[in-house]
Amino acid sequence: MSRLILKLSGEALAGETGRGFDLGVVTMVAGQVKKLVDEGYDVGIVIGGGNFWRGRTGTEIDRTKSDQIGMLATVMNCIYVSEVFRSQGMMTNVLTPFEVGSFTKLFSKDRANKYFARHMVVFFAGGTGHPYFSTDTGVVLRAIEMDADVILMAKNIDGVYDSDPAKNPDAKRYDVLPIQDVIDQNLQAVDMTASILARDNKMPMRIFALQEQDSIIKAAKGEFNGTTITV
Repeated sequence: MSRLILKLSGEALAGETGRGFDLGVVTMVAGQVKKLVDEGYDVGIVIGGGNFWRGRTGTEIDRTKSDQIGMLATVMNCIYVSEVFRSQGMMTNVLTPFEVGSFTKLFSKDRANKYFARHMVVFFAGGTGHPYFSTDTGVVLRAIEMDADVILMAKNIDGVYDSDPAKNPDAKRYDVLPIQDVIDQNLQAVDMTASILARDNKMPMRIFALQEQDSIIKAAKGEFNGTTITV
């Protein structure tokens, strides 16, 4: 069976409000992930922090401190979502690249593999643990470290377009897109650092809209409505 790393945006989990959590959305995600785990998939999860904190930098706050706040936002998200998963009958653990007291466990590949062997869903919180790196880069890093087969990117938009579909009604969605084209055209499907890391380590991605029916299950099985980024 496959090992999947699922990236969830914080905004997608917040639903229509764009802030905090929408329990209905999180429960929907949990139901899909449980089906995959029951079928034998290893599932790791990375969650962005945009429902709490996004790029709030400026003269009033240092960039490093701002990014640290963002890392903590991802920890809160993972703790909450992991508890919803537990309520749906799954076993979970949250790993971080820095100590968070007794709230999480410190990340190591061996520890994560031990949890996968026990059929747990593993949450990789806290990004890379360093400022100036996004959760996009964090998910690619963890996917490479954990020898994942593919990254599933659940977003508010159903794939990668040649221009912003909110501004251009004639924007074209790509069904299949080489990672080098993402880099060369600066398409910003994921940030540039993450794109180069995925290219150099041959880590494919599938980008899709979270809100579509059974979107995570379909993406896991390659039968989805979205964009496949090849390497």
